[in-house]
Amino acid sequence: MPTINSPIMHIPVNVVQAIDQKLYPTITMWNRLEGRPRTHNFNKALKSEVRDALWMICKQWQMGEFKGEDAGTAVFSKIKINSSEITEFRPANSPFAQLDKSLPLETIIEQRNLNFERDSQNIGLDIRLQLGNYWYKLLKRESLSSYYSQYVNLYGFKLGAKDRATDQIFAHKEELQQWMAVSGRSIDGYELIKQMNNGNEASSDITLIDTNHKLILNDLGQKLNLYYKQNFSQPSEEDKSSWQPDRLEYKATAKASNSDESNTLVAEEYCHGHLDWYAFNLESDNGDGTIKPKTFKDTFIPSPIEFDGMPDKRWWKFEDSKTFFGDVSPSTTDLSKLLLIEFGLTYANDWFIVPFSLPIGSIADVKGLSVTNNFGDLYWIEPTEKIGEISSEWSVFRQQSTPVNKKLFLTPSAIKVQEGSPLEEVILIRDEMANMVWGVEKIIPSIRGIGVQGSEYAIQRRSFHENYTNKVILSDYNASVYYKAMSDVPENWIPFIPVHVDGHNRKIQLKRSSMIRALDGDNIAPQKIKPSTTILSESNLIHEEEVTRAGTRVIQSFQRTRWLNGEVYLWLGAKKKTGRGEGSSGLAFDQLIAP
Repeated sequence: MPTINSPIMHIPVNVVQAIDQKLYPTITMWNRLEGRPRTHNFNKALKSEVRDALWMICKQWQMGEFKGEDAGTAVFSKIKINSSEITEFRPANSPFAQLDKSLPLETIIEQRNLNFERDSQNIGLDIRLQLGNYWYKLLKRESLSSYYSQYVNLYGFKLGAKDRATDQIFAHKEELQQWMAVSGRSIDGYELIKQMNNGNEASSDITLIDTNHKLILNDLGQKLNLYYKQNFSQPSEEDKSSWQPDRLEYKATAKASNSDESNTLVAEEYCHGHLDWYAFNLESDNGDGTIKPKTFKDTFIPSPIEFDGMPDKRWWKFEDSKTFFGDVSPSTTDLSKLLLIEFGLTYANDWFIVPFSLPIGSIADVKGLSVTNNFGDLYWIEPTEKIGEISSEWSVFRQQSTPVNKKLFLTPSAIKVQEGSPLEEVILIRDEMANMVWGVEKIIPSIRGIGVQGSEYAIQRRSFHENYTNKVILSDYNASVYYKAMSDVPENWIPFIPVHVDGHNRKIQLKRSSMIRALDGDNIAPQKIKPSTTILSESNLIHEEEVTRAGTRVIQSFQRTRWLNGEVYLWLGAKKKTGRGEGSSGLAFDQLIAP
């Protein structure tokens, strides 16, 4: 490291002379470049003056800016629309009933009944405790908390004896701890509601301190029942659910009638979890002549369509650069990207918006649209499709219908839905080696009311039953192999076997069957293993085409949304997705195995 007196150090005496004559080798580095105005007047700097106007004109000529088109621009439009609101609803194959417009249509279609019992054992501990806690608050509010101990004795949680019939509690540590924590201390609110629905009163079997308390307790019971119905949206009756267990999807029908025609909207294969116009097919018929359609007329000034990243058609205008078409690399078969690029670069300034507001839950039929351009020419705009003809061509925003129509359905569905963690998840896979379909319960509802891993749950349950068996130790024998009739399969694998459809020789369906719990040294007969999820419990028969080669995945979870009136709605809904391919259970029969 040279010192200050080192001969190789260059210390110029006259800096100006050293720079002008370049007496010393230097390296110039810049870390910031900025303009240095010599005056306080910024008007000239902000004008961005162009000195060569001819160059600008040449560029405009090269890009076709001076090429005129014999076409006008839309400046005025008038529209007439007939609208009919849906008034009737039918879940699956049930009769039509009046549509409850206070609920989102998703809630009405997707809602399923909550399951509080499995294999004669109570589950859904979280909701049962929530209802019991609310009942205690009602009693406390009316200064009737002295009755709490009586309700605990009548409708409280009771931990039964430890045996094989109570395996769902004692086989799992978390379930047992939760049940022990509430046993004899808390009220099972659902049991109280069930008793009231069976014709009893909230004051039944209660020793009253004052006879006037009977009416108060019965009134509180009605409030508890109302609280349960308002917080958990469920079908009014068991047979009025839109869920089809044999199809693993929803089916629903809505109807809107007026004096001209009757429109029926059918959602036959709704399973993807977001309800919109494309979930329905439209069927039209003659009207009943009772309800007149609502007619809307209005005039507008059309405005050009704009979107983020849209290339500007004029020169010397800054763009937002949110979309860079030069960075899009579509393949030859990626039609969606190619159409987007072509629209943005070629036809972006040829489209206009005519804003119009309609009530949700209505079927809109555009009767007429007139447009006036800047030359004063009046045009009558008609749809590009020929209305009334039979066509299989696809068109955006149009329901599949025969014949073709130009109607638009504005579904009364929720804008945003919050989805909880899966309460149930079942994967239906094809097992070619075993020549059957398996329903693998990946997530099952625990007694606590949350979803748990089905594989761990099955292992714990089987281990619990093995502790009740006699540990038989076979004596030594000299055979080189032994015979095994059937291998074991995890208890969360539920088999489906092919059966013939009634009246058909070739068409088949998948029928749910059961594996048996056969344990060495067991002193009771082998028991059939039943499914732990409601998805498979309700699906005794499944259509064979619903289980694709890639498999089928069904998820059930709680859904929550806020509707137009500010009310919050919560329901249990299911959706179906594509699986991840085939699988193998390892099931084998008639094996010779080395000891």
